[in-house]
Amino acid sequence: MAQWNRFIEAPPDAVWAVLSDGRSYARFVVGTHESWEQDGQWPVPGAELGYILKLGPWSYRGRTLSRLCEPIHRLELEVQTDVGSARVAFRIEPWGDGTLVLVDEHPLRGPAARWHNSAVDALMRWRNRKILDRLAHVVASTREKTHGRA
Repeated sequence: MAQWNRFIEAPPDAVWAVLSDGRSYARFVVGTHESWEQDGQWPVPGAELGYILKLGPWSYRGRTLSRLCEPIHRLELEVQTDVGSARVAFRIEPWGDGTLVLVDEHPLRGPAARWHNSAVDALMRWRNRKILDRLAHVVASTREKTHGRA
């Protein structure tokens, strides 16, 4: 399982506001090219986001299903793409004046699950570090827009 964490200088509810907004999560945190809510009210369990992810000349269709939602504390997702699937879990913990966000990813199907090793874990940790970096950026920019400089 690939785990990564990051401290974000914002309260847990500000972090949750971004993760619980399907468009912000898919488009700005994950970095999809196009996204849409397919089913239900994101992030209620069973809700689904569809998306297109572009990597160079290739594009992949995928969907993310919400499996567990504990507002302001936990969000567990199942991510399914053309090349495999994974379970991704976000944990949000108050930490002093900010928030510690932890992400765990475990491949379920596809090449990452089939050939799971330390190199695959390193790639997933790198991707999750980027996701948390983008999450911190979106939280900061959202707070600046609504509260002035935070």
